[in-house]
Amino acid sequence: MSTTSYNCTNEGQRAEGLAHAQKAIAAKQVIVMPTDTVYGIAADAFSPQAVATLLAAKGRGRNMPPPVLIARIGTMEGLATDIPDDARKLAEKYWPGPLTLIFHAQPTLTWDLGETQGTVALRVPDDRLALELLELTGPLAVSSANRTGQTAAQTASGARAQLAESVEVYLEDGFRPVEGTDPTPSTIVDATGLRLRVVREGAISLAQIQELVPSALGGDAEAAMWAPVNLGKEAAPDAPAADPAEEARPEPTPPAVPHSGP
Repeated sequence: MSTTSYNCTNEGQRAEGLAHAQKAIAAKQVIVMPTDTVYGIAADAFSPQAVATLLAAKGRGRNMPPPVLIARIGTMEGLATDIPDDARKLAEKYWPGPLTLIFHAQPTLTWDLGETQGTVALRVPDDRLALELLELTGPLAVSSANRTGQTAAQTASGARAQLAESVEVYLEDGFRPVEGTDPTPSTIVDATGLRLRVVREGAISLAQIQELVPSALGGDAEAAMWAPVNLGKEAAPDAPAADPAEEARPEPTPPAVPHSGP
């Protein structure tokens, strides 16, 4: 694979880089792009082949599916179902921004992001170049631009040092978030259950989430408080004490969390 880097702080190279990146995505290849948190490695979210290439470039298995970046809040309706009002409130306040929301995926979508248990993690990044690219390509599966176990890249050149020729296009647009600062990932909120649950606290704190949604839970909440609706009545927060005969039932399994998503 030939690899090309573009200095997107230069307007001419920016336009050329975006055009090349769009073509690469259409050809089921992967690219590196900036987001508002760190740089990400991106692929066509609707191409199982492209997503598999992304995971292979990172040295990652299907058990850690990538989140999906979208250009605007309205796209959420086409990709997710059973969207809670509380999740809409968070999206309206924090998108574009460092908030990832996990929803039940639309069952009609023909995609394969990995072992998602029927969910999808969505985010609108607060980054001009990223949004320009997303307008050209549509939804992108994006994970942090690094080999698994290594530090997330804050520049495209830093990503290239790790990912090398596995990536077709590198879009360089300076440090993310800011040179000299440590990268802080997005906060991930699971919206598939009876109550919202913060499963990764990142740039937005649990306290900030609870200011808008007081019923939101932290990641250490007991399963009975948050368990997804489709797991049955035993998951309800006001359920009576468990019958001894049911104590052997396994705990509800939370949806797969894209721990290293940007």
